[in-house]
Amino acid sequence: MFAQAKPPTFLRADELKKMFDNIDLSSQSALRTYAMLQLAYTLGLRPIEICQITLDNISFRKAELNIDWRKCHNPLKLPVAEITIKAIAAYIIGVRPQSAHRTLFLSLQPPYGPVTPTTITHHFKVHMQKVNPTATLYWLRHTYAQNLLQMGRSIYEVKEMLGHDCIESTKKYLHIHIEMMRKVLFDECL
Repeated sequence: MFAQAKPPTFLRADELKKMFDNIDLSSQSALRTYAMLQLAYTLGLRPIEICQITLDNISFRKAELNIDWRKCHNPLKLPVAEITIKAIAAYIIGVRPQSAHRTLFLSLQPPYGPVTPTTITHHFKVHMQKVNPTATLYWLRHTYAQNLLQMGRSIYEVKEMLGHDCIESTKKYLHIHIEMMRKVLFDECL
């Protein structure tokens, strides 16, 4: 009962900066992980959703990602941040092996097949726990939801962006943000 009442946690701005800054982009694995982390952070994608992205789902010209295989079967067209587009392009140009697979993220050893959610989870944990030892993979989704709220999005918009069927699922990702609460209640900034 008490475990369900515990609010979700998220990465603070300084932790996010430290996590992304500490990724050594000189290795193939790190470049791939960086692109995947950008997708998770800037779009709130689950590991399984990242695994299923194909080259055909990305429009570099429009900076969009079409997702039609979400967990709750809610297809969505998402705008992709410039930093994420650049990370994906760097991965495709510098790392992605030649393969008949249309899946975006491939293993780096032959035979070059699609990465698994387990692979993504492992690489995310390595980088996230360097900045916060208690961090879990879903902190990125909580961070994404929190950022949407800070930008003034309604809970219904957050629900759609996270790909949830019901608003109750979305409420689990939200919690009180002290700075926002102080600004609304007391008209003060920290």
